[in-house]
Amino acid sequence: MIRIVLAEDQGMLLGALGALLDLEEDMEVVGKARDGEEALALVKKEQPDVCVMDIEMPVMTGLDVAESLKESTCKVIILTTFARSGYFERARNAKVSGYLLKDSPSEDLANAIRKIIDGQRIYAPELIDMAFGETNPLTDREEQVIRLMAEGRNTKQIASQLFITNGTVRNYISVILAKLEVTNRIEAIEKFKEKGWYK
Repeated sequence: MIRIVLAEDQGMLLGALGALLDLEEDMEVVGKARDGEEALALVKKEQPDVCVMDIEMPVMTGLDVAESLKESTCKVIILTTFARSGYFERARNAKVSGYLLKDSPSEDLANAIRKIIDGQRIYAPELIDMAFGETNPLTDREEQVIRLMAEGRNTKQIASQLFITNGTVRNYISVILAKLEVTNRIEAIEKFKEKGWYK
């Protein structure tokens, strides 16, 4: 019997997922959580084979939980509406066994769980296309600049830390905005993080 913990902050979806998986002869839902912290506690208590969870949950996100369970024997499956390469990259770094989208047919989830128990990794095809279709356009130096921007440093502080002039920093920022196709620093940082390039 495959023992499963479910984590989903939308009550109706949590109930429906639980009912669907309980219909499978070889599966048993041993716990349901409404937030990431509860999910982590349930996994520690129940020692399930698999934890299926959403990403955007209160207290701790699904990705935070996945990172906490990296060394655990419990296999993690992310089930989300978000096909974002940044999320996918973070999930892969957390060594999740599966990343599926909520608009997939329900039987796909049960089949994916069985395959994952057999040692396979299952990722939604559109995520694989997305992850390998885009590469980080910034040079190492431009990355240093955007990371310092993300830490809240201003032009003068960045110049001082990198031993370059204020004008050079402004040039780097212009190039970064152009390469990322955004209009300001905040958008640049958001896009850099969302694409999973900010590690």
